[in-house]
Amino acid sequence: MAPVPGLEDLRLYSAHPASRLGELVGGDASPYWAFSWAGGLALARYLTANPQTVAGRRVVDLGSGSGLVAIAAARAGAASVVAVDIDRHAVAAVALNAALNGVTVMTLLTDATGGPPPDADVVLAGDVFYSPEVAQTTGPFLQRCADAGLAVLIGDPGRAFLPSTGLAIVAKDEVGDFAGGSATMPAFVYQMEPTTA
Repeated sequence: MAPVPGLEDLRLYSAHPASRLGELVGGDASPYWAFSWAGGLALARYLTANPQTVAGRRVVDLGSGSGLVAIAAARAGAASVVAVDIDRHAVAAVALNAALNGVTVMTLLTDATGGPPPDADVVLAGDVFYSPEVAQTTGPFLQRCADAGLAVLIGDPGRAFLPSTGLAIVAKDEVGDFAGGSATMPAFVYQMEPTTA
């Protein structure tokens, strides 16, 4: 267990040299969900500082990973939070981390990007534009959500596959990325704008 940088009262089970989490994915490197990524960290900090963004609203956290953003939304007073991920180990990590922080987060093991917008008010997505394959499905899905009237907030440090249009910056933060260490980088919270008719 380790505190989240900048959110020290929020703790997550995280990878460390002796955790051997890489064995879950058949290698030495720990899986992606065992770290706080820059975009998710910026988004979680934003929700903590601006709880009205999700308070009393139904929230879906797409590509939840460790559950950091989902937990921040639950702590900010969301009416309900569903953490969605395609990795069964990530879904298990979300459940453990939510319990550790005393919040209720429902989990869903699925690739939601091929379907319609969820029955929710807010869709959160931290660090979901890290590869072209993921961006090809995630971007259009999030756009469908915004076009359907859902608030869509994205946390990202400006990775190469982040959409170049249709995003409005709502916050900027200096955070560390999953690689660890003391170096920080700028990360942003964006709101996806609906497509204009």
